[in-house]
Amino acid sequence: MENVLGFVALAAGLIIGLGAIGACIGIGIMGSKYLEASARQPELMNALQTKMFLLAGLIGLIDAAFLIGVGIAMMFAFANPFQL
Repeated sequence: MENVLGFVALAAGLIIGLGAIGACIGIGIMGSKYLEASARQPELMNALQTKMFLLAGLIGLIDAAFLIGVGIAMMFAFANPFQL
């Protein structure tokens, strides 16, 4: 039984960790591409900034998926359905 609880804790950590890594990498890549594009064409900086903020809002939906993963991990950690 202790093995099952250990695997649940490991799975909860993986859900939270991988979700956070994915969301952070996505936002980091988007920010770096914005800086790259605005350095190449400074006259388009305002249009690029508007599009970047629009995409940052849409990436907020990706962060919502990460938070759903956190909720599922917390459910398994505290209200474990595998515990007898």
